[in-house]
Amino acid sequence: MKTKNSDFVRQILVTVSLVVCIVGSMIGVGVFGGTPIAQAAGGALSADSTLLAPATPAFSIWSVVYTGLVAFTVWQWLPSQRSNPRQRALGWVVAGSMLLNAAWILSVQAGWLPVSVVVIVALLAVLVMAFLRYSRTRASSWVEAVVVDGTLGLYLGWTSVAVCANIAAALKAAGFSGFGLRPDVWSVAVLAVVAVVGIALAVKGHGRLALAAAIAWGLVWITVGRSADAPQSTPTAIAAAVAAVAVLGAAVIVRTRTTAAPVRVRGGRNG
Repeated sequence: MKTKNSDFVRQILVTVSLVVCIVGSMIGVGVFGGTPIAQAAGGALSADSTLLAPATPAFSIWSVVYTGLVAFTVWQWLPSQRSNPRQRALGWVVAGSMLLNAAWILSVQAGWLPVSVVVIVALLAVLVMAFLRYSRTRASSWVEAVVVDGTLGLYLGWTSVAVCANIAAALKAAGFSGFGLRPDVWSVAVLAVVAVVGIALAVKGHGRLALAAAIAWGLVWITVGRSADAPQSTPTAIAAAVAAVAVLGAAVIVRTRTTAAPVRVRGGRNG
């Protein structure tokens, strides 16, 4: 009975967190009297604020992520999912991520850029925790693979890029001079780290395509932004494009090998 009650509390918390997250997102796009994120905090997070800011169309991925979170919330209410070990491992974490999402939007609305960095780093950590948990097992159906693995993969992938843009914006607002190094040097170095992290996640997650696709999406729009809009930076644009190809390519290669591996093991003569 205690376990059943815990499952019900988890389902309720996920649902309430979704509502808070959606209300926060509405504030973040200017509804309910809020200021659009691109204009909040003095425009620190606009598409032309730093070299690591993705072009405006990149942020449309949030509509897909939010749709996925709604689907996740509905999915976890199905009778078959109430006591599902995957849901028990993920529900609390996903709820936490949605509350942090709303907290991030409100911190930006308030102009608290240093606080927004702390919140988005915490969000990234929570999403990595979710990734490690759902990567331990396979989804039981293609629907679960899309609703759970796909949604959380997109969420983590995009946040991995967004955290870099957020930190860059906060540093610029704080007057960080880069220790005398050119901004291009810093941006290329950060993008190299993103590529390494993306490849590592591809390996750890057995080639999760949604995760890699979201990282690549953000990186491609950094390429577009630095090629077409101010501040322009050819080194940054090239580095972002190379990183996008590297992350997506690694995921495809790992996934292909992972899919083929059981066949070689069962055959016993092909490895």
